[in-house]
Amino acid sequence: MDKQPEHRAALPDRALPALPALPGRLRLWLRDLCIGLRLGAFGGREGWIRNALTAVGVGIGVALLLLAASVPQIMDNRDLRVTARTATGFAHMEPVERSDTSVVMADVSTEYRTDVVSGSLLRADGDRPSLPPGIDRIPAPGEMLVSPALAELLRSPDGGMLKERLGYRVTGVIGKAGLLDPGEYLFYAGTSTLTAENGGQRTEGFGGPGFEYGPVDPVLTALATLICVVLLVPVAVFIATAVRVGGERRDRRLAALRLVGADIPTTRRIAAGEALFGAVLGLAVGAAVFAVARLFAGSVRLWGLSAFPSDVVPLPGLGALILLAVPVAAVVVTLFALRSVVIEPLGVVRSAAPRRRRLWWRLLLPAAGVALLLVSDEIAGATDPELVYPVPLAGGAILVLIGVTALFPWVVDAVCGRLRGGPVSWQLAMRGLQLRSDTVTRAVSGIMVAVAGAIALQMVFAGMHDDFRETTGRSPAWGRVVVTAGYPSPEVAARMLREFGDTEGAIETVAMIQTSARTPGARWTAEGDPPPSTTLTVAGCPVLERLARLASCEDGDVFVVHGREYRASREWVDRTARKGKELIVGDPGPVPGESAHGADGLRWTLPEDSPTVWARKDVAGWEHDGVFATPGAIDADRLRHGSTTALVRADESMPDAHEHIRNTASRIDPALQIWTMRMIERDQKYTSMQTGLLAGASGTMVLIAASMLVSQIEQLRERRRLLSVLLAFGTRRSTLAWSLLWQTVLPVVLGTAVAVASGLVLGAVMLRLIGKEMTGWGLFLPVAATGPGVILLVTLVSLPSLWRMMRPDGLRTE
Repeated sequence: MDKQPEHRAALPDRALPALPALPGRLRLWLRDLCIGLRLGAFGGREGWIRNALTAVGVGIGVALLLLAASVPQIMDNRDLRVTARTATGFAHMEPVERSDTSVVMADVSTEYRTDVVSGSLLRADGDRPSLPPGIDRIPAPGEMLVSPALAELLRSPDGGMLKERLGYRVTGVIGKAGLLDPGEYLFYAGTSTLTAENGGQRTEGFGGPGFEYGPVDPVLTALATLICVVLLVPVAVFIATAVRVGGERRDRRLAALRLVGADIPTTRRIAAGEALFGAVLGLAVGAAVFAVARLFAGSVRLWGLSAFPSDVVPLPGLGALILLAVPVAAVVVTLFALRSVVIEPLGVVRSAAPRRRRLWWRLLLPAAGVALLLVSDEIAGATDPELVYPVPLAGGAILVLIGVTALFPWVVDAVCGRLRGGPVSWQLAMRGLQLRSDTVTRAVSGIMVAVAGAIALQMVFAGMHDDFRETTGRSPAWGRVVVTAGYPSPEVAARMLREFGDTEGAIETVAMIQTSARTPGARWTAEGDPPPSTTLTVAGCPVLERLARLASCEDGDVFVVHGREYRASREWVDRTARKGKELIVGDPGPVPGESAHGADGLRWTLPEDSPTVWARKDVAGWEHDGVFATPGAIDADRLRHGSTTALVRADESMPDAHEHIRNTASRIDPALQIWTMRMIERDQKYTSMQTGLLAGASGTMVLIAASMLVSQIEQLRERRRLLSVLLAFGTRRSTLAWSLLWQTVLPVVLGTAVAVASGLVLGAVMLRLIGKEMTGWGLFLPVAATGPGVILLVTLVSLPSLWRMMRPDGLRTE
């Protein structure tokens, strides 16, 4: 028998692109891939339709991956901007001497409804003041420079109450260099009265190190890691599915290459080159989509954050990895798909008996993922119980989710292989799944991964949500407003009582001066424990009667107050507040190794006849203990250190009650610090994040479902002749439609079961890592129902194509 001619004889060199001198095997691979690229580029109208579908599918996935690869760059640039505008000396409270370049500043940030408005008061000490980035001058008293977003808000009708609160004239705009993101609300206001004694801090410049906040909350680390995995793994599965669009039709066309003399390895490499063309087009589409999307980065805010378009740049290593991984994945996936296909000169021959799928390694993937998650917890606990390691955490979650795609085909084969009998439509569907389940499971697997990941995320958020909801119901402090001045002032306390009492939306107000009280000569212990101390509270009798159970009160009285909740606090009060003995009040206290010499404090004797009383909870539900004194018992103007605090109970039923209170605080002193204890709002944010996750998961499913629809229509086109034969033998169209529906429904049901089980396992392990408990086990039902609903919708949309292809002319051939 004659030797089979080599493919070079059938494909003359003049038809092939010239290649440089390379090793023989590499040259052969490149030549075959180039032939495939040429076939993909000049495959006619149907070929370009297939390439367009592949390019769109791959392009969307690539754009998402490029956006994800840009997150580290966005956060790094944000950190650099934070550092650039951080005042030197603030991080460690270092004293700064006055000079021509020094600036006195105070943080006057506030909240406006659901947004944070950052701001600072500035006063220059000399003629050459250091400037924060983004501004070219210190605003004059009564003027302010604002960010573009804040300027737009102040001009809008929605910003009326905020404009009233700030009360400065806008004279300029802060440049990009001084903003964290385009949507940040920021202002710098000038003042002539701010000093280091009334709440200001002096700095010699900007660009110093920021505050050290310690390790990141392990709950946030675990949550962020899981979110990244859940969002990106389905995208990877989506890309792997998209590059195989039209694979079966391509197999038949490649039979022509076998007819002209190409051997089987060559044909497979040419097929990989054709898929490579679609993947390269997908990279171009993805890069274009990413380039357009980054232009709108400043218009999109997620959890109060946005980014400048110039910051949305993928890390070079990650970007190169994405650009390399997608073409390589296209080649590898195509070669892997053709491993069970024999392309003969007269057609495509597929294995009549599918290979038996092995179960052990499919179970090994999720088992290894769970083990890795548990080991990551042990490793973190061995070094620091407060740490969570994101790398093993991400690896474990990825293995569990990939285990869904590995286990799903085995489940479909195991179930479908044991089903017998039933209606004709059911038998046709089962036979199709028994012989060609790969195509269906491949299309469904991406959605199953998204379902499993969304269920795990929903479980984690539910555990955190329930924890916050329990806290909200237990504490009476939520909804209260705390207004604090960083200095003691009887005048400010009086204004707080009077003006907050007249403020619309304020129901009750308590205002007081608080400072420290210590015994003279107190030292830190050798073990590093601080000396006993307590709090001195100065206020009028109406306020003190609201804070303690007093039998009577007159100006000049002093009381020793015990709290009921903490016994240790009562012991410190008794050890410090010794009746008839001297106290040092208004002193910052001793540092380790030194005594409280009282150089900055006021020596004051606690009266011998001071009664001991019990504390009463204030408007926020807190107890105040220590020493209570009326203004006639101590001159609060002589206190050098301390604070002036007002506790305000707002009318939660009144719209913008908190905004009215903040406006009043700004009139009293723009440098007042305001805290609104509204865990209910925080609870609503967690609820909105859960809703957003459900919407994001559904969007991912719709994205993958689009690819499934393309794959479904392509399969129908491939089976046009088979459908025509069945129709010619008398099979009803409704029977074929039901067959298509059953062929989709069963894998969806099985895949949903696998996804729910995997998601519940992953969610339970993640809850264990962050120390939360799961209570609402039925929360997975909406997510689990979304996947089947999307797939059934795809099936219904593909029915018109099925109807058009069931025609007798499908039997015609050449």
